[in-house]
Amino acid sequence: MDKDFLGLAAARYSCRSYSSRQPEAEKIDYILEAARLAPSACNRQPWRFIVIGSEDEEGRNAILKSYNREWIASAPVYIVICGVPSEGWVRACDNHSHIDVDTSIATEHMCLAATDCGLATCWICNFDPKTLAEDLHLSDDIVPIAILPVGYAAEGSPVPTKQRRKLDEIVIRR
Repeated sequence: MDKDFLGLAAARYSCRSYSSRQPEAEKIDYILEAARLAPSACNRQPWRFIVIGSEDEEGRNAILKSYNREWIASAPVYIVICGVPSEGWVRACDNHSHIDVDTSIATEHMCLAATDCGLATCWICNFDPKTLAEDLHLSDDIVPIAILPVGYAAEGSPVPTKQRRKLDEIVIRR
């Protein structure tokens, strides 16, 4: 087994303080490629990724309006992860859409890819999706699911200690 993956998973954390240093375009492309390769239910890939850079004032204002937290303004790049309900797989027995599952898998692929290339992220779900969709001029068939600030962690910013339950607390073996 490859211990490098567990090290990568352990190194990933929710960063809330970013340097003004711009991430290289190649690193952003690497992160987006990791999302593109993510699995999805029935391989539907019902997602869109909106990249908002430091020069996109309208996009940055849309982020700040939908998620009014001072710290997020320090991130140089945002990736808005969106789902496309009409493209998603729906389980027939209960009509459950897997859009959230599919976009979550892609989002975590991006988080791990960012960590792999020395960047930091923070997965944001506590925002107003209606406001964000309106301010980004999204069509009705594209739904914002998460916001991912991306950048270099600010120098000296604390890396939180992860508290995780022990395996025997979360695993039921039968």
